[in-house]
Amino acid sequence: MYALKVDPELCRQCPTIDCLMKCQHIRLDLETARKERLKILEGQDSRVLKDCLTCYACEEYCPYGNHPFYQIVDQQEEKGIWPVPIPLTKQQVVMMAPKGRAAPEKLAGPILDLCYFPMLSKTIRGKLYEGVSTVVGSDIFCNIMWLHFAKNSVIRERLPKVIDTLWGFYLKENGREEVICYHDECYGTYTHLAPAFGIPVPFKPIHLFEYLVERLEALKDQIRPIGMKAAYQRPCSNRLIPETQPLVDEIFKRVGVERVKRQYDGENALCCGGVLKAMQRDDQVEDLQKRNLDDMQASGAGLCVFNCPFCLFTLGEAAANRGMMPILMSELCQDALGEKLMMGG
Repeated sequence: MYALKVDPELCRQCPTIDCLMKCQHIRLDLETARKERLKILEGQDSRVLKDCLTCYACEEYCPYGNHPFYQIVDQQEEKGIWPVPIPLTKQQVVMMAPKGRAAPEKLAGPILDLCYFPMLSKTIRGKLYEGVSTVVGSDIFCNIMWLHFAKNSVIRERLPKVIDTLWGFYLKENGREEVICYHDECYGTYTHLAPAFGIPVPFKPIHLFEYLVERLEALKDQIRPIGMKAAYQRPCSNRLIPETQPLVDEIFKRVGVERVKRQYDGENALCCGGVLKAMQRDDQVEDLQKRNLDDMQASGAGLCVFNCPFCLFTLGEAAANRGMMPILMSELCQDALGEKLMMGG
């Protein structure tokens, strides 16, 4: 079993307890936060284990990279504190299991990993993705979603097999050492979560935004600036990889979109609320989404841009009802290249 790499002394000596003090959902004074942090570290009951909304943010807040959120999830599972009702958790564990259908495949060009979102396959088209091959399916599902369900054991069991499948059947088979990760979850899994658990990754993950910037540079003479203001809905899994955030600004700049200044952005971003719905915390969902959407609307945004498909499914209609067109970052770039003509131009 892969063990989480944690240095307990870093937590014991931490003067600020940023992982809890910066939390947007659990309010604690410094002394209480220190006590609750030590409880988690020592395997004792803590109110944090019950109150956590599993937004991943404390992974970003920790200045030492000591994985406070992964520790919380481990403790939740060990103590049987299930964020999502057990019947739904069991159903999802079965439904999202690998199907064993992957097989070696000859692929040309760069390889793009769509994780378990086959519905996105038709969006990988046109000049933006010229020459790209895609892989998708349950056998390469990154499994990071189990952090929301207090199921690190499922990640430990399934992720090494996923990595072996992606590497052995698709990358190594085609002489590739890199894979483009469409979803923040996959990139975060391979660059942050897997190393935290000591799970080896034999290939180099490339974030979708890195690829998009490269393609936009190559196609810069064909870009027609969109000329709109946009709010960006940062996905929870991006908390694991905050170093990719400047790429959002770079893409917006290249396609002629202004990223609006607002309260709930960057480190202060609020999650879409989809996971809270599964947790049946309906009152918190309503408050969270209202604050987030009010903030977007007040900023003057005409677009609500997503990278996570689940966030789009959860918040897209509500954003549209507020007069903000929901769109995936990938499609935004295609629009700027005249491949979808969102603006009717």
